[in-house]
Amino acid sequence: MTTTDVTRRRISPVTVRVRDSEGATMDDPVTAEQASAELALAFAPLHKRAFGAALGVALGLLLFLLTALVVMRGGEVPFPLPYLGQYFYGYTVSWPGAFVALAWGFVVGFVAGWFFAFVRNLSLAISLFAIRTRAQLSATRDFLDHI
Repeated sequence: MTTTDVTRRRISPVTVRVRDSEGATMDDPVTAEQASAELALAFAPLHKRAFGAALGVALGLLLFLLTALVVMRGGEVPFPLPYLGQYFYGYTVSWPGAFVALAWGFVVGFVAGWFFAFVRNLSLAISLFAIRTRAQLSATRDFLDHI
């Protein structure tokens, strides 16, 4: 089979059962190219800086809003929020402390998100390398028998 025969060969569709919003199932034919593209998207590496920035913004805003909510309610703190001052330098349960929490929350969230994306990408790369290596070894296992 030549290269042009391989590219012209028609790939048979695979039927996938899909549930719609009402819970009914319907058959959705998916070709191998579509499945390959979806798998490539599922195993795509995370962008470390983008994931870190997203997690940093979310954690910073969460800590800011939590502190602002306690400040607006009055002096009573329903949970041990002042203990954050032990971890975040300059934090107090006040309006300036809310902005300090925003800054520290962004820094801690960014570092945690970056590290999570790094570890996920590394573990995914190692597992894909192991899977590809096993597949190549099993494909060439009987190589010497054909010589």
